[in-house]
Order: sequence, then C-alpha cells, then structure tokens
Amino acid sequence: MTVHHRSHRQGAGTARRVLIGLAVVAAAVVLGVPTGIVFAHAFGKGVEGWWKAVSAPEALHAIYLSLLTVAVVVPINAVYGLSVAWAVTKFRWQGKKWLVSLIEVPFSVSPIVAGVATLMVYGSSGLVGEWLMDHDIKVMFAVPGIILATLFVTSPFVAREVMPLMQLQGTDEEEAAQVLGAGGFRTFLRVTLPNVKWALFYGLILCAARSLGEFGAVSVVSGHIRGETNTLPLYIDLLYHDYDSSGAFAAASVLTLLALVTVVLKAVVEGRRDAAHDDEALS
Repeated sequence: MTVHHRSHRQGAGTARRVLIGLAVVAAAVVLGVPTGIVFAHAFGKGVEGWWKAVSAPEALHAIYLSLLTVAVVVPINAVYGLSVAWAVTKFRWQGKKWLVSLIEVPFSVSPIVAGVATLMVYGSSGLVGEWLMDHDIKVMFAVPGIILATLFVTSPFVAREVMPLMQLQGTDEEEAAQVLGAGGFRTFLRVTLPNVKWALFYGLILCAARSLGEFGAVSVVSGHIRGETNTLPLYIDLLYHDYDSSGAFAAASVLTLLALVTVVLKAVVEGRRDAAHDDEALS
C-alpha cells in the first residue's frame, strides 16, 4: 500500500469518526436531553407522586382513549394500505397515478386543516351533519370524530411502505400462482402478503406512533371535553395550561414510554426486514 493510499484511508477513517461523534452528540442534545428532562420532572415528587398523577381518572381515560384510537386506526389503515398498494402495483388501469398522488395528500396538508375538513363534513353544519343529527349519531366532539381525524393523517403510512416493495417484486409470482389455479384472494394471502410482511409491520408501527402523538387534527374535532374526548397529547396540553406541570410531565412520561416502545419495535422490524432482504439477495 502506498503512502498516498494509507494517508487517504486514515483521513477517511478520521472523517468517519468525526461524523459519527457529531451525530451522537446531536442526538444526545436534541433527543436525549429533552427526554431525560421529561422523566426527571415526571418523577420529581417520587414514584408515588408520579403514580398518583398517571392513575387519576382523567389520566387513565386519556391513556385508554389514545390506545383505543390506535387499536381502531391501525387495522383499518392496514387493510386500506394493502388494498391501495395491491391495486396500484399489481394491475394496469388508467388513473392510478392520480390515486398515488391522492395518497400523499395527508402529508401535504396541515393536521389542523385535516381536522377542520373533518368538521366540515361531519359537524352539525357539515356535509352530512344534519343527517347524522336527525339519526342521533354523534361524530364530532366524540370518539368517532377523533378516530376519523386520526385515520386521515395516518392513512399514507402503510401504503407508502408496502407500495415500493410490491413494485420491486413485480407480478411474476402472482401470475405463476394463478396459472397453477389459485384465485385472486388466495394468491394475495399465500404469495403477496408474505413477501411484504416486514414492510407491512414497519408501516403499522409508524401508523401507531403517529396515532399516539397526533395533536392538531384531534384538537379540532375533540371539543376538549374533560374526561371524555381528551387523548393523551390533549390531556398533557390541558394540564400544562392548568399550571399543573408535575401532572403534565407525568402524563408526558407515559406518552414518551409508549413512543420508546414503538422505537424498539421499529428497530426490531428493521433488523428482520434487512435480514429478509439479505436472504433474498443471496438466493
């Protein structure tokens, strides 16, 4: 190895270490310090004070409502995302480029706009609001409105993760299955779905994380009714404006813990997905 090549490798190694160090420091300052402050303030009155704050009836209802929203939104988005991705990548038809563009709309508009749009459709003076009132169906300022607004802002996540993989895989395996006599639904369950399962799991985790942390759209449609329509982010905001900082930080620590769970799940799924891609490349 020449002196020039050796000095070049040493310089590249130094640059790599510097960049890694800067990334670690930036992550610690931007993410680690605020997270640590949240937990420090949350347990400022000890474990008993933290438990008293998070076990209050309103806090428990906020946690329950957030988890309920995730439990409803994630399966619906799974079906929606898979259906859209399958229709776009496995079939030829006019107008699918417009559908792909439409999928991106929730990423292009503010969540508050999504909340206002939901209100204009389902509210008392909205598009179907009068019909809902006539049939005594309450959507706005209730749990259904929260779910609808959250569905809007989280709808692209599964489709965006699954669609590129389906596009890359093509239609050869599906066509072979149909030649062997498999129907469309069986082909989807036995061929298409197993090939995209890790991308699907990844999209579901992102969808769940966004559902837990959504504030803007939910804030518009919830009505901020204490003990009824406050999700965990809204409850934290309520406590903060009530000058209950210890309660706000305690509730924020619960939301942070839920976020950390999604981060761990995301890392596990990423590892499995990369391993699956490596196996496919070797085969």
